[in-house]
Amino acid sequence: MFPIVDVSQLPNAAARGHAYGAQCADRIAISVNTYTQTFAQCGISWETARARAMQYLSVISALDASLADELEGIALGSGQPLDVILALNCRTEILPPSFLGNPNDAAPAQDLSECTAMCVGASASENGGAWMAQNWDWVGRQRAALVILRTVDSTGTGILTLTEAGMLAKIGLNTHGFALGLNIVRSQLDGAQIGLPVHILLRHLLSCTSIAQARSRLAALNGLGFGASSNIPCADALGEAVCFEVAPAGWAEHASSSGVVVHTNHFLCESLVAQQAPLTAFVSSPSRLATAAGYAQARPIGFSHLQTFLRDESDGFLSICRQPNPDLPADTRIESVAGIIISARQRRMWIAPDVPSRVNFEAVDFLTPST
Repeated sequence: MFPIVDVSQLPNAAARGHAYGAQCADRIAISVNTYTQTFAQCGISWETARARAMQYLSVISALDASLADELEGIALGSGQPLDVILALNCRTEILPPSFLGNPNDAAPAQDLSECTAMCVGASASENGGAWMAQNWDWVGRQRAALVILRTVDSTGTGILTLTEAGMLAKIGLNTHGFALGLNIVRSQLDGAQIGLPVHILLRHLLSCTSIAQARSRLAALNGLGFGASSNIPCADALGEAVCFEVAPAGWAEHASSSGVVVHTNHFLCESLVAQQAPLTAFVSSPSRLATAAGYAQARPIGFSHLQTFLRDESDGFLSICRQPNPDLPADTRIESVAGIIISARQRRMWIAPDVPSRVNFEAVDFLTPST
């Protein structure tokens, strides 16, 4: 299992960030190496990425000054400059809409599609509670940078998140029973304006008590705007399940069908479809969505079915469960670096810390193990 970093007992955001940075300095260095290479493959120097990232600090501070304090703490604790930590947290906004695709929209050497998600509402659930499940697909080398962070927000809400070392949050849940995930989606306007970075947005939403409050918070963010596009699959302890698509052009809600909603890497909301960047680097997104929709027809859906869904390898290297293709360069192999299943009602997360078909899903909760 990925290392658990528990900073939840510390008194303020700066202290929590400092402890997180100090405990994860080695893994943050791996994140820095990964994104130095990833940006370079997109024609962006590390120095340029750092300079662009600093432009987002004011919008982060405007959203929540304590999050800016936490980022500064991570920088101090890890021995990294603040602009480096910001570059990690703003990596989605810095990456171009074409993201490693050919600038002339020709097909890239490989499909870079990542992340397939399913959210199950109470009406379709085996135990009457909502679920959020997804595989996180990314370059395999970044698995060595993953951590499970236990922390709290400024109000004392407990947050448990699987994230990349140095980032405030990614996939997770809180003590209210609100859970969320992440699918990358690319619009033509990504990075064209300074707006709220998606990984900061994820941490902000992980303070919500419910999907209803997350919906209200998204509506309140129209003034700050969003720097890039993503889909945020959500489930809550009240039994609701939904996906929120965000983009520089705004946000929209993709509601569940008969209690279940699935998502991959392209816009599904009518108001945002026109913003879609060419799918040259995400060509398997429609086929994975169709496969996921097949799994969504089962009733009732519970933990066992969600494991089967995340282990689906029916389309080879372009499956929901993605094995690394040995014919591709190691630095660019996309694979399922982890699988995640979250029970909102039980407030528990299960993580497969490798390609899900290779390993078991292990339970992680808010309690610090006695060991």
